Amino acid sequence: MPSPVSADRSAAQPPGRGSVEALITQTRRLKGDMAAVRRDTRNDGSDPEERWQRALYDLALHQLDDLDAHLAQLRDGPVPAEAEPAEAPAARPAPAGPSRGSLLSRVGSAEWNFLTDEASWSGELYEILGRDPAAPALTLDELPSLVLDEDRPKLTAMVTDCLVDARPIDGEFRVVRPDGSARTVHMMGEPVLGPDGGTTSMWAVLRDVSELRRHRRTVRDSHDSLQHHRRRAQTEHRLVAELQEAVLPPWRGSLRLPHQGPRTLDLAAHYLPATAGPRIGGDWYDALELADGATLLSVGDLTGHGVAVTSGMAMLLGAVRGMAMAGTRPGELLTMLNQLLDATVQPALGSAVCCRYRPEDRTLVWAQAGHPAPLMYRDGTGRALNAPAGVLLGATTGADYGQAEVTLEPGDLVLLHTDGLVPGHDSTSAVDRLLGLAPRFGAVRTAQDCVRTVVEEFGGAEREDDACVLVARVTG
Repeated sequence: MPSPVSADRSAAQPPGRGSVEALITQTRRLKGDMAAVRRDTRNDGSDPEERWQRALYDLALHQLDDLDAHLAQLRDGPVPAEAEPAEAPAARPAPAGPSRGSLLSRVGSAEWNFLTDEASWSGELYEILGRDPAAPALTLDELPSLVLDEDRPKLTAMVTDCLVDARPIDGEFRVVRPDGSARTVHMMGEPVLGPDGGTTSMWAVLRDVSELRRHRRTVRDSHDSLQHHRRRAQTEHRLVAELQEAVLPPWRGSLRLPHQGPRTLDLAAHYLPATAGPRIGGDWYDALELADGATLLSVGDLTGHGVAVTSGMAMLLGAVRGMAMAGTRPGELLTMLNQLLDATVQPALGSAVCCRYRPEDRTLVWAQAGHPAPLMYRDGTGRALNAPAGVLLGATTGADYGQAEVTLEPGDLVLLHTDGLVPGHDSTSAVDRLLGLAPRFGAVRTAQDCVRTVVEEFGGAEREDDACVLVARVTG
């Protein structure tokens, strides 16, 4: 059984070379993994969150580099100190600093002897402070001359606590080198006590942490920028949602138009928001009883997202309602909408389909502007109506929009929708998927049931854009 003395001596020994080598291997493996993750992040400067992540990766790699170098120094042992001049203090030689290659000259050491009023610096400390190695080391009274005015009280307090109360030193201050550049130095040290308990000298290790602090400032600034971006995005999203809520029709569930008369349309609609982030676009749906007893049906989409797009959608929808109430026919209405977009200061593109339903003869007159045609379902089958000519709103000046007519029968369904209702499909395959719902539509009795079928089929899918669906069922 080992004696207490041998046990204490064994506990005081540094970790074995093999243990340190294993730590070095683990550190370098972690550095490689971190570097690989960092390379996979974007660096186009467009996303504040990506910039913040890259700053964190840079900081982590910087610290892992330092850990690797420190472990290598521990494994290899201190570099032999150069021969000291004869007048160097003998009480406690300054600790030998690491080699220039091991820590990139970022760590130096010093000792101040209070009995002889002499100072001893390692070569690395001269390099950190930008001092001439041939010049004498500065005493503690002279050291503040290198420190920025606002940091001198901090250094003075640390030194005083060490000398008077024998407290360890651990703090940072900024120094100005002879070339005018500023460096941030982290100093860690402790007092050396004499036989009478008084402080005879002080030694310290000083590390240049300027790059580390720069990385941390970058992280902090990136984090602040990200938080500002998030608050701004949340505010914009709330404004857009409130504006959309105010503009879209107030009715929910089902609606019958016109309110009087036996021949009415059973109506239902639904708005499906994008699932890829808080993106609210310019999609709309509308149903409105007109002054002559006809019913206006419309859906549309103004390209883009955000406040400007939603306010543009509100402008278009207001214009549609006003012109329809004035008796403007669908083709002429779209022509005027195109002129309106062409006259706006902010260029925009949009698509729309406008329908005017006359209940007395069950005629649907409609026009489209670069938009999917209405789908009509009858007797368990469906088809897309033949679309009249019409380009995207805002695409060209002076465009004309044609009209088409179709006579509906009791029980017929008309479905209007915007792009994106069927995620992951182009317009042709999306129409095929919607037409495939014809047998299920034939088995239900209300427009609301049809909309519910659409939402059950496509509402749960991930979608990058919002979408609208409007169903009208002829009841008489």
